[in-house]
Amino acid sequence: MPLPLPSLSLPRPPAPSRPIRAVDPRVPLHVKRRLVEPLPNRTFAEPLAEGEFDALEGRGITLAIEDLGMALTLTLAGERLTVCAELGEATIRGGWREFLCLATRREDPDALFFQRRLLIEGDTELGLMAKNLLDGREEGLAQGRLGEWLVHLEHLARRRA
Repeated sequence: MPLPLPSLSLPRPPAPSRPIRAVDPRVPLHVKRRLVEPLPNRTFAEPLAEGEFDALEGRGITLAIEDLGMALTLTLAGERLTVCAELGEATIRGGWREFLCLATRREDPDALFFQRRLLIEGDTELGLMAKNLLDGREEGLAQGRLGEWLVHLEHLARRRA
C-alpha cells in the first residue's frame, strides 16, 4: 500500500498593501495618468459622449482605498476622465476587496454601499451620481485582460478571507 503524500500548503500571497504603500507615493502623476486614464475612458466612452459625466467638469471624485493607503481623484476635462492631484469634493471610501467587487460586479454595488463596505463622503450628490454611473455598467470595469486579472485577484482574495 503506497504511503500518502504530505499535503503541500502553498503560502498565501501577501495582501498588496505593503508594496503599494511603498510604491504609490513615488509614482509621478503623469505615470498614474498613463496607467489609469485609458480604462475609465474606454469603459465609459458612451456615457462620456452623451454628457452623463458633465457634473464632474471642474470637480473631482476621489476613490480612497484605505487598506492600500492610496487615493485617486478623477475629474472631467475635455470630455475625458483625467487623474488629478487634488482631493475631490466627493470621496468613495473602502477597502481594496470592496473596490474589486465593484469593478468585477461580483457583488451588487448597492449592497456594498448599504452594508457600509463602501462609503460616500463629502458632496453626496456628486458621489451618488458617480456610484449610479458605475452601477449602470452591466459588465463592470473589468473587461479584457484587466478583467481577467481582476477576477483572478478576486479569487485569491476570497481564499484569504
